[in-house]
Amino acid sequence: MDYFPVFVKLKDQECLVVGAGEIAARKIELLARANAKITVLAEDISPQVKSLQGSCQLTFIQKSFAATDLRNYRLVVSATNRKETNILVAKTADEQKILVNVVDNPELCSFIFPAIIDRSPIIAAVSSGGAAPVLARLLRAKIESIIPPAYGHLAKLAENFRADVKEHIKIPAQRRIFWENVFQGPIAELIFAGNLAAAKEQILQSIKQQKNEASLGEVYLIGAGPGAPDLLTFRALRLMQQADVIVYDHLVSPEILDLARRDSEKIYVGKERHKHTLPQDSINALLADLALAGKRVVRLKGGDPFIFGRGGEEIETLMQQGINFQVVPGITAASGCATYAGIPLTHRDHAQSCTFVTGHLKNNTINLNWTQLAAPNQTIVIYMGLVGLEKICQSLMAHGSPSDLPIALIQQGTTSQQRVITGTLATMPTIIAGLSIKPPTLIIIGTVVTLHDKLSWYHSQYVD
Repeated sequence: MDYFPVFVKLKDQECLVVGAGEIAARKIELLARANAKITVLAEDISPQVKSLQGSCQLTFIQKSFAATDLRNYRLVVSATNRKETNILVAKTADEQKILVNVVDNPELCSFIFPAIIDRSPIIAAVSSGGAAPVLARLLRAKIESIIPPAYGHLAKLAENFRADVKEHIKIPAQRRIFWENVFQGPIAELIFAGNLAAAKEQILQSIKQQKNEASLGEVYLIGAGPGAPDLLTFRALRLMQQADVIVYDHLVSPEILDLARRDSEKIYVGKERHKHTLPQDSINALLADLALAGKRVVRLKGGDPFIFGRGGEEIETLMQQGINFQVVPGITAASGCATYAGIPLTHRDHAQSCTFVTGHLKNNTINLNWTQLAAPNQTIVIYMGLVGLEKICQSLMAHGSPSDLPIALIQQGTTSQQRVITGTLATMPTIIAGLSIKPPTLIIIGTVVTLHDKLSWYHSQYVD
């Protein structure tokens, strides 16, 4: 990111605005909302800025800007139409390590004004780093529509009871859960309905009912989908935001991991070919141990946890130990990758059934029902079959599949790096021999693959 988002406390801090026109007036009003002490320096003070003097408690200095004017200010805004003045203000501020904003001139700025959503004490801000301020404003409007003003009242309620909660609930993890329940439950609904008195009464009762006992944790087994973060379910995102620990595998993209709670512990347990961070039994035990220690644990898996994800084995361990859990389905790779590649898994002219199999090599062989897989009028989806692709093609042809049966290999499906390679059972091993193919990959076999060119709609950033 080009700008690091921070919120600066400006109450009673000296700030300078150079210029006194219409644009300067807008910046003055923003700084005044933060209770800054504002000095306006300009040769001519517009009537609009003069009208703000009483409400914003402005100090006026009527002169042209000089480098000696910039002393002991927390920040400075240059809002003039004089290029030389703006450059001098920026240069002087940088030399004195003072934050500076030159309106409509991002290259001269050390800070920028974001589009602000004010639900004090809740403040949200949107910025494009000066690249597209109109877009930032439009995004602000969208956020304004989904954050009612009552959220400010909810935050003030929390502020008023924060000390009481801390006194009565000694365990930090329990306090976090308490506040999550307040913000997402009946108390919040009372605030939204305007019933502040009832909300106060209910939060007092909730505090008294709390017991300082270590609670049993729980596990959320979540399918992260095939790669694109916006394919996560709402429930998956909500649980990821409240989890204390994220246990994730190598198919979970960094973009998805970024959606988890910032201060959650992240534990990588990825299993790749010839490289297992932890064996499955150890992962099962880890989930149970974390939950028994009172943690809320997200087990984050690529695709869907119940389709070649070994999710069933993990929840068996949890059930044996009496640990609460939830399972959140995810879009499996077969569905996600096929859709983004424009390859329907079923089609009345091509396939009346679809079979999912895993193509793991074991002892240099793949133990599958080849006779069944070689039957016509179906689609075969093979997970984890890249290494054994040549054996897969040979085995299908040996059991009756035509050598010109279409096959597609989809690399990193649904992401900006998606790559679709098509061929036939006879040609695909040779095609990929000269290519650098990166996992995760999915293989689709069947005449539905011929629809790829016609139905392909998603254009990734990948360039061969």
